[in-house]
Amino acid sequence: MSPSSRLRLAASVLIVSLMAPLGVADTADAAEPVPVVTPVVTGLSIPWDLTWAGELMLFDERAGRLWSKRPDAPPQRVSLPLPPLFVNSEGGLLGLVADPDAATNGYFYTCMSVAKASGSASDVQVWKWRLTSDNTAEKVKVLVKGIPIGHGRHNGCRLRFRSAGMLYIGTGDAAKGTNPQNLKSLGGKILRISADGSIPRTNPFYARGGNARYVWNYGHRNVQGLALRPGTATNELWSVEHGTNRDDEVNYVTKGSNYGWSPTPGYNEKRSMTDTRRYPKAKKAAWRSGYPTVATSGATFLSGAQWGDWDGMLAVAELKGQGILLFSVGSTRKLSRVAEIVTDHGRIRTVEQGPDGALYFTTSNGSGDGVYRLAPG
Repeated sequence: MSPSSRLRLAASVLIVSLMAPLGVADTADAAEPVPVVTPVVTGLSIPWDLTWAGELMLFDERAGRLWSKRPDAPPQRVSLPLPPLFVNSEGGLLGLVADPDAATNGYFYTCMSVAKASGSASDVQVWKWRLTSDNTAEKVKVLVKGIPIGHGRHNGCRLRFRSAGMLYIGTGDAAKGTNPQNLKSLGGKILRISADGSIPRTNPFYARGGNARYVWNYGHRNVQGLALRPGTATNELWSVEHGTNRDDEVNYVTKGSNYGWSPTPGYNEKRSMTDTRRYPKAKKAAWRSGYPTVATSGATFLSGAQWGDWDGMLAVAELKGQGILLFSVGSTRKLSRVAEIVTDHGRIRTVEQGPDGALYFTTSNGSGDGVYRLAPG
């Protein structure tokens, strides 16, 4: 039986019962992993992201709650001086990532939609924090502000380190048609900054000044996922974004590229996600959903021998599709869909591989949400 056949069968077994083996049931494949899903934290409301500072898990809820959890211990609410948040639709406390050296320096970063004193939307901002204990954190610095917000639609906002010193920020277009192609706007982009908030002079549009200095690439609709591929000499970064009623995309992230989203005039969502008629050199997607979309969200690569045939695959969360997609990466960086798993937990917002090698995911159903662990048994 081929690896892809084993994975398709594994996925069908999981659909029947999440506690059943995900590997093939014949004796020839007895060495295949037998992943099971177990709840880590339940009773949440739209947990958006999760990350780890050493063994300490951090996770947030859209409404503005941050939690920490150590293995085999209950979660603790983390007290921190958040600004007033604009919590609506895709707005609130969103992306979250720990510093690569967080186990020793305690730094972590959040992306959130901020409200004005009147309660209306102001902008999306990226802040740097430091844990002072498991249940307290202090503000270090506002790293980026002025990311467009609109009325809460298409806020992004995913954070990922590609190296110890460089933070990448996936943003949404705020449902404004001119933002993705406008280098003066921080919307519809992948941005790059240093961990201290400075702007690298090696960013592709730094010489243009202003907001263009932050831009790593552009032409995106709503970047919901960023994933670093482990074990690659080139430190590959991949992005995931929502489509309209067609063509959710997974993209290979390259410096200075235009990914072709341009819904003008107005906000014409009938246009192609990658408009090669307008932009012949636009970067084509490594995978697109076609019609209908599944509302792709967070993403992570599975890594380690414990995953058997899944080792090296890209896991992508689905909101509307209510599952997790697994992709193999081809030699030309094209993706092949292999399987869909975890199909009975509703909307899935985020997937992350933890320091223990397991896959963790969050649900996004509005109530009764949780953080779950999927790992070889």
